[in-house]
Amino acid sequence: MFVKTGDKVKVIAGKDKGKEGTILSVNKKNNKVVVEGINLVKKHQKPSQTNPNGGINDQEAAIDASNVMLIDPETNQPTRISHEVIDGKKVRVAKKSGKAIDK
Repeated sequence: MFVKTGDKVKVIAGKDKGKEGTILSVNKKNNKVVVEGINLVKKHQKPSQTNPNGGINDQEAAIDASNVMLIDPETNQPTRISHEVIDGKKVRVAKKSGKAIDK
């Protein structure tokens, strides 16, 4: 998978197209990611000890990883990713700038 938790991404498809956010979690098995502030859904919660009133809360839902594009930390532009082995370590490399994203 080309994204990791903590990466800044831009949504390129779906109802939140054009928005940016940080990845909160990655599900490699289903190829899904949860992005902060993206794909908000209503979650109905019953009253409990931690939430005595219950109610309807907004919560981020998972979106497909193919619908996000990694933002290059140097140029702050969305970029495609390739993988290369540099000094015996596999790193992600931005296609536009050609510079390593992982140090």
